[in-house]
Amino acid sequence: MWAGTRFTVWALAIACIGLPGMVQYDRDSRGTPKTSKDAPPPDERIDLNHATEDQLLKVPGMTRSWAGRIIRFRPYHTKDELMEMGVVPDDFYDRIKNYIIAHREKQ
Repeated sequence: MWAGTRFTVWALAIACIGLPGMVQYDRDSRGTPKTSKDAPPPDERIDLNHATEDQLLKVPGMTRSWAGRIIRFRPYHTKDELMEMGVVPDDFYDRIKNYIIAHREKQ
């Protein structure tokens, strides 16, 4: 019995180590994020790092509570960090990802 438990623990540990590498992001073969055809061009998207709450509310589906969380956890290097940092859930990110962008300050 003890040997079976040890095997289960090791199998679980190995599975957990491999999971982060299995995450698939919404990118094409060149690594460019995919967007829908109705998405605005990049220069018209809302910047996560600099937008006011009212500007964020222009994103379809955005609520005051989500906008407040986005502002509270700034800055972002990429828009994917909204999910990676747990700021918004995956399904909400999928609805807004085509309307946002994360500009960083020039150094």
